[in-house]
Amino acid sequence: MKYGKRLLITIVASVITFLLLNWVFPLPDKIEYSTIITDSKGEVIHAFLTNDQKWRMKTELEEISPLLRKTIIEKEDRYFYSHPGINALAITRAFAKNIFRLKRTSGASTITMQVARALEPKSRTYFNKFIEMFRALQLEYRYNKNEILQLYLNLVPYGGNIEGVKSASILYFKKNPDHLSLAEITALSIIPNRPSSLVMGKHNDRIVAERNRWLQKFAKDKVFTQKEIADALSEPLTATRGTVPQLIPHLAWKLKQQGGDIIKTNIELNTQLKTEKLVADYSRILTLKNIRNAAVVIIDNKTHNVITYVGSANFTDTIDGGQVNGAKAIRQPGSTLKPLLYGLCIDAGLMTPKAVITDVAVNFGGYAPENYDKQFNGYVTMEYALEHSLNIPAVKGLQMLGKDPFIQKLGECDFQQIKKDQRKLGLSLILGGCGATLEELTGLYSVFANNGQYLPPRYTQDSFQQAGQGIKILSPAATFMINDILSKVNRPDFPLNWGSTEHMPRIAWKTGTSYGRRDAWSIGYNRKYTVGIWTGNFSALGIPELSGANIATPLLFKIFNTIDYDSDEQWFTQPKDCDIRMVCSETGLPPGEHCPNTVTDYFIPLVSTSQLCNNLQEIAISANEKISYCKTCQPAEGYKKKWYRVVSPEMQRYYEERHIVYEKIPPHNPDCERVFKDGGPAITSPRNGSEYFISKKHPEPLQLSCNVGNDVHKVYWYINNQFYKSGEVHNRQFFMPEEGPVKISCTDDKGRNRDIWIRVKFVDL
Repeated sequence: MKYGKRLLITIVASVITFLLLNWVFPLPDKIEYSTIITDSKGEVIHAFLTNDQKWRMKTELEEISPLLRKTIIEKEDRYFYSHPGINALAITRAFAKNIFRLKRTSGASTITMQVARALEPKSRTYFNKFIEMFRALQLEYRYNKNEILQLYLNLVPYGGNIEGVKSASILYFKKNPDHLSLAEITALSIIPNRPSSLVMGKHNDRIVAERNRWLQKFAKDKVFTQKEIADALSEPLTATRGTVPQLIPHLAWKLKQQGGDIIKTNIELNTQLKTEKLVADYSRILTLKNIRNAAVVIIDNKTHNVITYVGSANFTDTIDGGQVNGAKAIRQPGSTLKPLLYGLCIDAGLMTPKAVITDVAVNFGGYAPENYDKQFNGYVTMEYALEHSLNIPAVKGLQMLGKDPFIQKLGECDFQQIKKDQRKLGLSLILGGCGATLEELTGLYSVFANNGQYLPPRYTQDSFQQAGQGIKILSPAATFMINDILSKVNRPDFPLNWGSTEHMPRIAWKTGTSYGRRDAWSIGYNRKYTVGIWTGNFSALGIPELSGANIATPLLFKIFNTIDYDSDEQWFTQPKDCDIRMVCSETGLPPGEHCPNTVTDYFIPLVSTSQLCNNLQEIAISANEKISYCKTCQPAEGYKKKWYRVVSPEMQRYYEERHIVYEKIPPHNPDCERVFKDGGPAITSPRNGSEYFISKKHPEPLQLSCNVGNDVHKVYWYINNQFYKSGEVHNRQFFMPEEGPVKISCTDDKGRNRDIWIRVKFVDL
């Protein structure tokens, strides 16, 4: 009984002592691993050295195959699963041999003790051996056996700067450790014992001899079958040290910043390599035009996985900045945001595809947008404006929708720079006056392929997403209408001389060219993929030939021809919330009683406007059609009524400047005594509240211009309440202002007046 108590006290004291020492001397188990990047199949496609310049790649538990586990344990520590980290019998046997032979002839290190030695390398002394055994107990206390085996396989040295079975497997055999054969595992297992004399690629004959010796020992101990041993003995060893794969370098560097030992991407390597070759070959052709780079992002629309990521034409090109990541670089997006704007306008009930907009000269508080070709088109439909990427209708659309709702939707689609700059952005953002990346734009266009839902692109496999997690950006109806418009091929942005479309899948796409021709975009999608293309120069050098249609889109078509060749994938179908109706061809509104021509148009019931077309108005005119009457001056007889098309002042100016004949409403009855209060002149130049700087040496006059109603024929100009000049409505007048505040007044021939103020400064220029 007394001995039992003593034994119990001894055990309790030993445990307390161990726990105290474990607390005072914590296990140094913080290991820095090489960051490795894997593709969608788990194959290593990129890796980075540790800070101490080691290839130390982490082997996950599931990569430790039964064959690898069995071979290593049989060779290194067959009692691994039964001892507590220290094999007392092996230590006693080794100690006895070393004493009687007066030299170290046998070791007794278990796998756990080898891990302890790798974590805390020390010289080989008996005292350090005791420390090693204590560390082994600490390891067994903290980790289970499988985790200890994993640590061993991650830390075992293989010569040079290679540590861990995964690093050795990748560098010597170009495969993951769970794909190693018995012969390969055995060959690797003997190198740590003699790393200087058994170098893979230099001493393969010695390695084979030592490997076969161990295989024969395994056969003698009946660890493996005779056939397994025979196959392993006959397997040649041709391995030599290779290099770690350095694929997808731009994405690898991007993901490395997020941290982690093993980053599992969704890259489909076959598609990635094909796309890289297409980009490299195409970029070589573009260098003849002094266009030197391109970037591509491809998203699988069903999984939202980023399956291809090309940051530049050539990562190793130091002359043209190949290491710059063009996919994440902030650039001007050109016209690529227009489809989202028009989709939001449809959802807001502001537009439908056949809605008519005026494409004429306009000025928004000093901002006067122009179309790409510097021309105006008069009346255009929304779908025509989007197909032809007209700028003025897009700016008008943004003004109608509101800048803030549009920016909010872009923020929901993870446009980071636009969120930062939202307070200083204006109407020009719809024409590319903002910052966006190819990553963001490609993610945005996947919305159109996913029924209006936005889900962030998945770069890694651990970014889980469930059905229904998406953010609703557009309604299915608006999405369908935009898809229908962008999938038409009779468009001006269809690339010139492109004939290889016979087997290309049906796609929808939009192009964009930034101000100064510094960036060319083409982003396309179908049900399977969304592909984003950027082309240009990282130096932001503008190139006259650079455009989304002729430079970026051919590459887009080449990629779709490669990744989805001759696909018969079904196109997007019309959703339930989208219907068809007849509308007036002149306004896009439901036809009124006197609309002569109608066309079919998509619309959203209870959302799209139900206002009837009022494009015609009935006017009382004299029998000779020389004058018109209002209700106040309309005579009792001797007049007739006639329908006239409503023409806004801006369209009247458009017609007059181009000498386009249209039916005008006759001048109002000059004898009418009605006081005209509404419809006064709108002064378009100068701009109200603006400040003008005029050179003292070369002063230039300011232009006077205005828009008036179609019943006005003459206007009168006043400067600082002094009459200046009169003239026909569309005659341009000029004047030289005085310095300081200037009041400008315009009065039409109906007595209606409009005043504005400007400030003038004369400067030395």
